[in-house]
Amino acid sequence: MTQSSFNTQLIPLGVVGLGLMGSSITTCMLVAGHPVIAIAPMPSDQQNALPRIREHLDKAYQERLITQEPAYYLSQLTITSEYSQLKDCRIVIESVIEDLQVKQSVFAKIESVVNEDAIIGSNTSAIPISTLQLAFRIPGRFMGLHWMEPAYTNRFLEIICGDLTDMQLAEWVYSLSSLWQKEPTLVRKDIRGFITNRLMYAMYREAFYLVENGYATVEDVDRACRNSPGYWMTLVGVFRWMDLTGLPAYRTVMQDLFPTLNNQTEVPRLIDEIVQDDGKGILNGKGFYNYTPEEAQLWKQTYEEFSYEIRRLALKYPADVVAQKLAGNPKEPTNTEKES
Repeated sequence: MTQSSFNTQLIPLGVVGLGLMGSSITTCMLVAGHPVIAIAPMPSDQQNALPRIREHLDKAYQERLITQEPAYYLSQLTITSEYSQLKDCRIVIESVIEDLQVKQSVFAKIESVVNEDAIIGSNTSAIPISTLQLAFRIPGRFMGLHWMEPAYTNRFLEIICGDLTDMQLAEWVYSLSSLWQKEPTLVRKDIRGFITNRLMYAMYREAFYLVENGYATVEDVDRACRNSPGYWMTLVGVFRWMDLTGLPAYRTVMQDLFPTLNNQTEVPRLIDEIVQDDGKGILNGKGFYNYTPEEAQLWKQTYEEFSYEIRRLALKYPADVVAQKLAGNPKEPTNTEKES
């Protein structure tokens, strides 16, 4: 399904919970063109949500992320405490606290008023979708929708299927979310932590190990993250990075390093099979991705362009950027740095 298949103005959408994340999701949906019914179950949400959403839209307008003035988008927003107003919503996104009982109570209220073909999503980051799904009369329409703050500026969205999620509905949301300015990830099998948190918490775990066992300081670990993965991850993910930078070498390192990281004693089958078949990534067009000669050359050129651009940006934000600002002496890049 393509973007042209959707008209967001004809897809009313609900958001339940208007704390920091819920307000940010609401802003994202308004910017995408959806009419939004926003449920504020807490008195504090009712008081703070509208100013917070207006502030988001003001900032987006100043940064030219939106072309219309904030009032245009706010005209499509209804903030209420009445769940009954969700009755015509095609999608409802829950964004309340990470408490199973609270979420189950909210789901019951949503499901009691929406149509049977409405999709219900949860912005959970910790509770398995298959567990939450047990609360539903129609579990196939339920899925996880995991966002990152601020939801209206970044490309991140995880769409997570529970054991009983209708895959066609998940793929429909996956296609629709391109109009939310997302590059979504579809998690086809439920797993605790989903994709991003599992990757990140594996890194967090190793960071603690290195510091607590005297291999590095907190500052050293942060510096290593900023200056290696922090450079390339905005452009490519881990698999294409290995394709770009010498696939066989990674397999060789994994043989010795992986056993020191966990109880895995063998090189992962995925990379082993590729290297055994002489795959070298972009060097010969055979890697985790396949490349024509033209594609391989363009990936090399694109990464080179990106590396210079991300360097210029990174130089504006050195490790001591906040200390410099507090001292009233923010460092300006040198002429050599500006030209590089």
